[in-house]
Amino acid sequence: MEEQNKPQEAEVKKSPDATKMIGKIILGIVFILIGLVALIRWWPHLWSLIRGCIGLFFILAGVITIAIAKE
Repeated sequence: MEEQNKPQEAEVKKSPDATKMIGKIILGIVFILIGLVALIRWWPHLWSLIRGCIGLFFILAGVITIAIAKE
């Protein structure tokens, strides 16, 4: 009799995990959509930020290259 109850208990325990997983997937999709809307809406500002950081990126790459060369 106890052996028959074990599979039913396992099925009951899987249900909340599946609900949590579906909730997390839906939340992830919502975040992706919000991010895409923000990216499209603020594209000119983002592009300006990227262009402004190019110089800093090259300075950092140069410092790292020199640090590696010293070793």
